[in-house]
Amino acid sequence: MTIAGSDSSGGAGIQADLKTFLANGVYGMSAITALTAQNTCGVRSVLNSTADFLGEQLDAIFEDIFPDAVKIGMVSSATLIEVIADKLNRHCAKNIVVDPVMVATSGARLIDADAVQSLEERLFPLATIITPNIPELEVIAREKISSPRDMERAAQKIFDRYGIAVLAKGGHGQNDANDLLVHADGQIWFYGRRIDTTNTHGTGCTLSSAIAANLAKGRDLKTSVERAKTYLTCALSTGLNLGNGSGPLDHGFNLRGVDFID
Repeated sequence: MTIAGSDSSGGAGIQADLKTFLANGVYGMSAITALTAQNTCGVRSVLNSTADFLGEQLDAIFEDIFPDAVKIGMVSSATLIEVIADKLNRHCAKNIVVDPVMVATSGARLIDADAVQSLEERLFPLATIITPNIPELEVIAREKISSPRDMERAAQKIFDRYGIAVLAKGGHGQNDANDLLVHADGQIWFYGRRIDTTNTHGTGCTLSSAIAANLAKGRDLKTSVERAKTYLTCALSTGLNLGNGSGPLDHGFNLRGVDFID
């Protein structure tokens, strides 16, 4: 299940999540936190779900088709975060992947200032893993990051604080696409090649959803991250080019017979 906002252009949010679930071989469900009016050029408007309606969505899913994993993306208000945390606790949710979405690829801020504290206090303790990019890692760790050593220190700091795995994404770096996983077994770097493309709309949503899909299949955390990163690289590499701004990924490349991993 994805708990996230809707992207009217289909490249990020629940649309990207559901495409990713299907491409990675799991059945997807969604609880919508917000409607957005956006395209590849930016976010025009955001309309949050009410707390009661979000709660009804979550109860409806958990009471009928219990999810094997939960991905949480854009949640812009502290009130909605409280609802999500209460429902996940009540229903004993498992394999929770939190993508702490704070700013869209286009640069638009997607979370209220007070929601950051609620995210850290209520959702992080429930998470199996969180997947911040470098700007988000800086906010959460409360320090500047300008090197791989800084990433290691910041991610370890968050792991020590909350006792949850951290995948620090290096996609905002200058010369690499290397990600760092800090978890109970230590630190692991996942090295990747940077794809020469400006079409990166929804990369964070896609990676976190692919991790959730693999956890739902019973794979361990390291394997889930590894496979998710491979899927994301292939979705970027196929060269889908839509829109006038930062375009979406090709989530369905492997559904057309293009293999990436078994």
